[in-house]
Amino acid sequence: IDYTGTEPSSPCNKCLNVSWDSSPPCTCTINFTLEHSFESNVFMYYGLSNFYQNHRRYVKSRDDSQLNGDNSSLLNPSKECEPYRTNEDKPIAPCGAIANSMFNDTLELYRIDNETRIPITLIKKGIAWWTDKNVKFRNPTGDGNNLTALFQGTTKPVNWPKPVYMLDSEPDNNGFINEDFIVWMRTAALPTFRKLYRLIERKNNLQPTLQAGKYSLDIAYNYPVHSFDGRKRMILSTISWMGGKNPFLGIAYITVGSICFFLGVVLLIIHHKYGNRNTSADIPN
Repeated sequence: IDYTGTEPSSPCNKCLNVSWDSSPPCTCTINFTLEHSFESNVFMYYGLSNFYQNHRRYVKSRDDSQLNGDNSSLLNPSKECEPYRTNEDKPIAPCGAIANSMFNDTLELYRIDNETRIPITLIKKGIAWWTDKNVKFRNPTGDGNNLTALFQGTTKPVNWPKPVYMLDSEPDNNGFINEDFIVWMRTAALPTFRKLYRLIERKNNLQPTLQAGKYSLDIAYNYPVHSFDGRKRMILSTISWMGGKNPFLGIAYITVGSICFFLGVVLLIIHHKYGNRNTSADIPN
């Protein structure tokens, strides 16, 4: 479901030129229909296009020691984070361009049954890699578990509406270990990508996870993409006994296999054409 809003008829067209700090955020609703039921667990993604997370300076613009909870790096971030290292003479936490551009749209899904909107439960935990959540990202350490005190002396990234210790109300999903933040920090290799946003778990075996029918997507539109001709979309995906749909791997395998086959034929022809020459190692006088 594309909700960029570039088309004048789109409900999100009014939000097209939104800024990072719009208050209150611009909201819009898009209605759509599922032609087929989703029987298994459903994965909800957000997708961005024309967004180059693979730019060299962008990829380097982070401080892994700071993200791992090192107290000295918290107050003295790496110079790689410039120009998002400090703001108003205070160190930024988390520093760097990757964190500063974190995706912050809010998506809510509803099923429409006889004109009644029934909210779909979206699970926000379990969307990040286990190694990222438990090894690479840690909150600063100190007396007590008060993140406000632990992040004292730092300031929020320039484009963020609130500091890192207010990303979530639950302590095990707040600060540097917030899973939305962790997912964003794993940069994409291509300019068109998707990142896992929420999980929709199947409640019982008698009913599909998402029934075929009418749905609506409520969007708190905070993330500006129109300035660089980007696009935003929401994707619903599920898995079968063979796993999820990933055409990229198939295309990559076929492409590499075809190149290898072509080079094999070329080298075979060269071998037959020039392989009968004298291969004596004798060196003439």
